[in-house]
Amino acid sequence: MDHVTTNDQTRREEIWRRFDGDDWAAFDQLPTAVRRRLMEHAYDAWSVNVLMLWRHYKRVHGPGNRAERALLRYLDYCERLERDAFAERHETLPHIAARASVLRYDDATSGASGRRRPGSEHVASQDF
Repeated sequence: MDHVTTNDQTRREEIWRRFDGDDWAAFDQLPTAVRRRLMEHAYDAWSVNVLMLWRHYKRVHGPGNRAERALLRYLDYCERLERDAFAERHETLPHIAARASVLRYDDATSGASGRRRPGSEHVASQDF
């Protein structure tokens, strides 16, 4: 990958390996739920890497909802690792220190079934 100037001040390049490829073409091949989650993430999850993971999860779990859910859980785990890496170098992000979650669209706002992901927390639903 060509050197790109960035304001990323984490240890991302030490933690992950970024695979080469067309990010937009990879993004377009992902299931809708995975694309939406990538847009909501606090960091760039590198679509080419996620497409490689999606292909792996489809082989392991089959090409259905089970593979999607497993990949979404893994992406959430990776996001937690990213936040931890940032906190090691800087400080804990304010919304994490306040024990608030990253805002995500739930299924009700996206026009789907209206169910929330298990374990999901939404700032809007918390009493302040």
